[in-house]
Amino acid sequence: MIDKVFNKSIKKQFEFDEEVASVFDDMLNRSVPYYKEMQRLTINFALNFLEKDYKVFDLGCSTASTLIELGKHCNKKLNLIGIDNSQAMLNRASNKAKAFGVDIDFICGDIHDVDLSNANLIISNYTLQFIRPLQREKLIKKIYDSLEKKGVFIFSEKVISSNNVLNKQCIDEYYEFKKTQGYSEFEISQKREALENVLIPYTEDENKKMIKDAGFTHCETLFKWVNFATFIAIKE
Repeated sequence: MIDKVFNKSIKKQFEFDEEVASVFDDMLNRSVPYYKEMQRLTINFALNFLEKDYKVFDLGCSTASTLIELGKHCNKKLNLIGIDNSQAMLNRASNKAKAFGVDIDFICGDIHDVDLSNANLIISNYTLQFIRPLQREKLIKKIYDSLEKKGVFIFSEKVISSNNVLNKQCIDEYYEFKKTQGYSEFEISQKREALENVLIPYTEDENKKMIKDAGFTHCETLFKWVNFATFIAIKE
């Protein structure tokens, strides 16, 4: 379905409800620059670290697109687990996984509470930015502690610039991108208002510092387009 969630006046903050879930795949592809490329890089790098029966978690898996693609491209049996606190998202994820013949276990719950132990790979695409800063740092520490040795954490985030002039230029460039995807200025402004104080991005350096403070010795930027970035960290 085509995303028309914000072509009307908003009455609440952004949430991953049934209305959003019904158009979420279209929303992602039209709202996140180079989303498919980011997903392809995530999968390609992940495949280098995966062995048979490895445990893979996707935090905030939404409609499970990344786990499905990973399952389709990996020639080894994996234990794929998708976690999301939106049952509407997981209902669609479950139907998609069945349609593509990919075996995924889904958990509806708070990622702060779900057991991630013995993980070999943890993925988090545009999820951390919706978590309050203090809780975000605790979650990263939990991710580090849950990963096995040589375990990998791959995550994507919307980022901001520490330079106010550049940050405004990045935002303007992003809004121009959204216009090319068919979103009107009204839709863009409505979504911006709905996301205010809901989506809290860090700078690229702040993301890397958070990762290293949790125990990871290295964090590499795999991909960046203006104010969107994908990172990888390995537990030594």
